[in-house]
Amino acid sequence: MNNLTIAVGLGACVLALAGCDDRKLETGMPTAGGASAIATLQTAAGANVGRVTATEVTGGLRFTVDAKDMPAGTHGAHVHTTGRCDAPGFETAGGHWNPTSMKHGTMNPQGPHQGDIPNLIIDSAGRGTVAATVPGATMAGLLDTDGAAFVVHAEADDLKTDPSGNSGARIACGVFQPS
Repeated sequence: MNNLTIAVGLGACVLALAGCDDRKLETGMPTAGGASAIATLQTAAGANVGRVTATEVTGGLRFTVDAKDMPAGTHGAHVHTTGRCDAPGFETAGGHWNPTSMKHGTMNPQGPHQGDIPNLIIDSAGRGTVAATVPGATMAGLLDTDGAAFVVHAEADDLKTDPSGNSGARIACGVFQPS
């Protein structure tokens, strides 16, 4: 390969990258002055096991989970439709947040729900984090008249089985509050 070939190749790469500046902002870019909401995760016994932050970003909402003192392993993590977390089973949080009437799971051709977040992986020290941007989700939809909750499940979400991904019992829950 000679120097001219390398220069032409590099020039094409630079032009391709320069063209990116003319595009619309990508989903997930921070929004100046965007609203946020926080859900404090608690177990059925009332222990604080972390928090979830929902933040307005361009084209949707970004959910960030920071968990602590939870059982090691892979856990389903979802936004649920009702802002209630009554122990012991947190059933009052309702089903997954699904304002677009899709099927459950990112691997489901008819999905996902807007409440479908990637699995939360908790390490041997009981800590884990996960973040995801949900395109089309809005803070107004999240904090509607009955609110919303975030639920961590006992098992991994299979990312395809409707309505809940076979993720098992609800082991932690938090109600979103504007921050």
